[in-house]
Amino acid sequence: MSTLKTIEKRCFEDLFGMSGGYVLDFTNNSFAELFRESVGKDIYADKYSFNGDSKAKRLRAFWEVEQVSVVGKILAEMLEIWRFQNPKGISSDNDLKYEKCNEIIARLLGNIKGEDQEKHFLSKDYGDLSFGKVPIDANLKPVLEGRLTEAKSCLKCNSPLSVIFMCGSMLEGLLLGTALKQPQLFNQSKCSPKDENGKVRPFPEWSLAQFIDVAFDLGIIKLDVKKFSHALRDFRNYIHPYQQMASDFHPDQHTAEICMQVLKAAIASLNGERK
Repeated sequence: MSTLKTIEKRCFEDLFGMSGGYVLDFTNNSFAELFRESVGKDIYADKYSFNGDSKAKRLRAFWEVEQVSVVGKILAEMLEIWRFQNPKGISSDNDLKYEKCNEIIARLLGNIKGEDQEKHFLSKDYGDLSFGKVPIDANLKPVLEGRLTEAKSCLKCNSPLSVIFMCGSMLEGLLLGTALKQPQLFNQSKCSPKDENGKVRPFPEWSLAQFIDVAFDLGIIKLDVKKFSHALRDFRNYIHPYQQMASDFHPDQHTAEICMQVLKAAIASLNGERK
């Protein structure tokens, strides 16, 4: 049973827009999928229906009956989705609620910090992955395989900047290649970048950040890959020496390992090997 206090529940309810029975912009299917993938629970099971059948009422029931750590984990996932949907917030009031919700989640999870999230992400073993099943042009695969081999060599030689740049370029190539194979799917995403006339921009004009957000919106990559992919994207921008100097950025082996793990997780997702 979770230890959420009434005032804490209210904070999440306000931020997630639960007053009308809804939760964020989840459909019944996407709501069920989130719980199944994140915590292995069926949110539409009878045990969560004692308050009613709406998504908001089932979530409130979930808060009451599930263990603290399970509640903390699902709320962390939802809060990350809220941040994804509202990258600049909507108001200063919502920004304060977001920070308060983060504090509550930290308490529920035993004050797990970002460093622990990194350790968990890095601990996942994706094996010796290949680009075999990735939906991209066959002629691109040997190019990426060559770069992956080179990036692994750079990682062994303790050359973190080289690893970062190689992984960033491969991630962008993978997502662009996937979009070119499925243009209608990518163009129809609500996150697809549009010009001043509301028309979706051609893929070569998309930034890596936009490819990441659309791939996540389409369910092609998981939430953890999206989160750390944006970190990789930020690191890759330091290919410009003056930007690196201005930010006083000094990558180390740990930074390189995170970037390599992001690439491996993305390849696994695109291969259909992450369930």
